[in-house]
Amino acid sequence: MRYKREYNSKLKEYINKKHLTYCIDTMGCQMNENDSLKYMGIMEELGLKQANSNEANIFVFNTCCVRENAENTLFGRLGYLKKRKLTEDDIYIVVVGCMTQQKHILEKIRSSYPFTDIVLGTNSMGQFADKLYEVICNNQKQYEYIEEKNEILEDVPVIRDSKFKASVSIIYGCNNFCTYCIVPYVRGRERSREPQDIINEIRKLASDGYKEIMLLGQNVNSYGKDFKNNRKYTFVDLLSDIEKIDGIEIIRFMSPHPKDFSDELIEKIANSSKIAKQIHLPLQSGNTDILKRMNRKYTKEQYLELVEKIKSKVEQVSFSTDIIVGFPGETEEQFCDTLDIIKRVEYDQIYMFIYSKRVGTPAAKMKDNAVNKEKVERLERLKKVYEAILPKRNSDMIGNSYKVLVEGKSKNNDKLYTGRTSQNKVVIFEGNENIVGNIVNVKIDSEHLWYLKGSIVK
Repeated sequence: MRYKREYNSKLKEYINKKHLTYCIDTMGCQMNENDSLKYMGIMEELGLKQANSNEANIFVFNTCCVRENAENTLFGRLGYLKKRKLTEDDIYIVVVGCMTQQKHILEKIRSSYPFTDIVLGTNSMGQFADKLYEVICNNQKQYEYIEEKNEILEDVPVIRDSKFKASVSIIYGCNNFCTYCIVPYVRGRERSREPQDIINEIRKLASDGYKEIMLLGQNVNSYGKDFKNNRKYTFVDLLSDIEKIDGIEIIRFMSPHPKDFSDELIEKIANSSKIAKQIHLPLQSGNTDILKRMNRKYTKEQYLELVEKIKSKVEQVSFSTDIIVGFPGETEEQFCDTLDIIKRVEYDQIYMFIYSKRVGTPAAKMKDNAVNKEKVERLERLKKVYEAILPKRNSDMIGNSYKVLVEGKSKNNDKLYTGRTSQNKVVIFEGNENIVGNIVNVKIDSEHLWYLKGSIVK
């Protein structure tokens, strides 16, 4: 379904007359970040200008429901805005994203934060402008729980937050139903975008000067499996077609699921000069019994076998992962299995979290005897094991040269420039304004825990 750029003229006139502005607060994953860029595109086409949270008229909260603290954050910020909403004219509050797909959240907003103007689910972006018109011009609140159509909306205007790097969603939803995860319930089942729509979007980005693409999906390995009439077009096929696009130099993707990581995909990464040699391979737990209770569909041994297979095929490969500490029923021995995998894989980046109960998931009903203090202590031990690995991983890169897209000046030293290696390692180096947005070869000279220092190879 194509996005219709048919905006009500009264709404645009009011926005221009009042010089209305907006700010957007994004919580959660890169899929949410990508959605926020589209909401920004819609608002800017309406004539709204971005402003800081102290000056904005329209506040958009793009929510996440993976962890409980996201809920607390949302309700805290809604409460903070109450006084402005009740005392100032032209203040509008919008809540969108995954959290709005849960009935108990919608009811809490209705009862405790009734000054909220618009609530939209994950599949209702196409209605946002119409809902905004009803609120601003007709003073009618717009609450919507869920749409079952799960259609993919194409050609939505988007504001990019970089001139050289862009994210592109290729598949929406998830079919895996991990017992701790709410995503399949709030984002629906897997729906792959048509290959030509993706290719056309990336070609346009390339013509606009973008050099790096991040392909997004809850499980990118599943891309194309939902195509009908036995049409066979896989994630590897898509990568092959994207490789052919002139101007695109770096291709990244996240997240793949370990159970679906095929030999064909490994070969494609190994033989490609464009696909980054950094693989995000979510582990969640290193214990087979916990993995079974999580419904992850692989064992500790199968995960390690996959890692070794990738290492044997892909030179200079780097791994990142997700780990949940304190899943219901996790014992000390089971947690030590996770530490064992960290030591054996030697991850370059770990996104680590204490388990957060999500209403509506099977794990929420599982018995959990561990106290929070014990889980916090385990998380700290995990951090120490991980950080002890980094110096060796960084040192192994010293003396080698890597292709780096120059992103701009370093935040801490405006005389230095920064970029990332294919392995997603941050590198800082001397340069000038002329190299920003270009690909340069950087030799690594020294390592620091969270970044590398290097010099451009002439």
